[in-house]
Amino acid sequence: MSDSGSQEAPKTRIPRPTVGNKVTVVLGAQWGDEGKGKVVDLLAQDADMVCRCQGGNNAGHTVVVDSVEYDFHLLPSGIINPKVTAFIGVYCISAFFEVCECVCVLSPSFAVFDFHQAVDGVQEQQRQEQAGQNLGTTKKGIGPVYSAKAARSGLRICDLLADFTQFSERYKALAKQYQSMYPTLKIDIDGELLKLKDYVEQIKPMVRDGVHYMYEALHGPPKKILVEGANAALLDIDFGTYPFVTSSNCTVGGVCTGLGMPPQNVGEVYGVVKAYTTRVGIGAFPSEQKNEIGELLQTRGKEVGVTTGRKRRCGWLDLVLIKYAHMINGFTALALTKLDILDVFTKIKVGIGYKVDNQTIPHFPANQEVLERVEVQYETLPGWDSDTSAARSFEELPENAQKYVRFIEEHVGVPGKKSRMEVQELMSSFLN
Repeated sequence: MSDSGSQEAPKTRIPRPTVGNKVTVVLGAQWGDEGKGKVVDLLAQDADMVCRCQGGNNAGHTVVVDSVEYDFHLLPSGIINPKVTAFIGVYCISAFFEVCECVCVLSPSFAVFDFHQAVDGVQEQQRQEQAGQNLGTTKKGIGPVYSAKAARSGLRICDLLADFTQFSERYKALAKQYQSMYPTLKIDIDGELLKLKDYVEQIKPMVRDGVHYMYEALHGPPKKILVEGANAALLDIDFGTYPFVTSSNCTVGGVCTGLGMPPQNVGEVYGVVKAYTTRVGIGAFPSEQKNEIGELLQTRGKEVGVTTGRKRRCGWLDLVLIKYAHMINGFTALALTKLDILDVFTKIKVGIGYKVDNQTIPHFPANQEVLERVEVQYETLPGWDSDTSAARSFEELPENAQKYVRFIEEHVGVPGKKSRMEVQELMSSFLN
């Protein structure tokens, strides 16, 4: 009843939408470079839409198709399939125009400008001078743009496409803010604004409101939607080996916040696991092998960063961190990659536990200094010492290679998908 005594009109209830289509998520379970691009490329053969949800062009995914090598930094790896729609929830304007030759649907997300990349380089230099150690970033501006986002001074694609005069004022204010913080920083503000103004008309046809577009995709006709995560669980800003991490959430929660979609529409979550462990840059690495084993893994695996060109550090598979990644992401299946790199080993070690100060710990340490002191508890498995590169099914693998895969499944508690057919059949089951 209102104050006047008259009866209020009944409120119209908006019905809760049905769950609709579910997305398939592919995430890295280690420190990145697990082979996510290859898995996404395989799944995208039967997909209608592929999405990137976090990070920027700091990612590096390599895919080889018909003897042609593609290195992706910003675009989803599945874009090789001409039938899919690519939806990007991350954005670096200059990088996009360097690589894009097709129409992509872009979310109005935070934009990475050239001066963000310059700031990234200056910050790394300052860290080296002041602390004797930098973070080892890719210097693609990802940290500065996420910092600006949190400080509420960032600029989004929707700002660029709205009132350019207002956008210009905010751009100038942000650039001058950085210049006051870093006096050596040189920014051609007027020149950059002219370039951005030219980009506006090129970008406009490709931009959609991200939330509305995803909602229509999820609740429209049946669609097979694939989400490609960049980086990996141990590089997550909240749950990774901080501070040697990226600036975004590369775990499953980043799918919802990056694309503006509810968790009820997350379907299968694949954790991509390399058959051994690698890491680019600095930071704790418990199972690292600073010896001929590490060198052999690096050489055989051609372990060089796609984005930075840096050699990757290599070590035995560490199931403690894989289980930790599973705790966060809730993997429904594992995709094991580069098993053939282990073909030459007669014995293979697998990390199954951690000790600190001679005491077993039941968890993955959050503190970096503690992680540096970890003593890995290994189990030694027999190798297969034979070539598996021609194997095209699980049954074709040597017995000891099959045992290695089953050992991983049992310790993590997640099944692996053992054949191309099984993966494709699972992809076909994602529709309601």
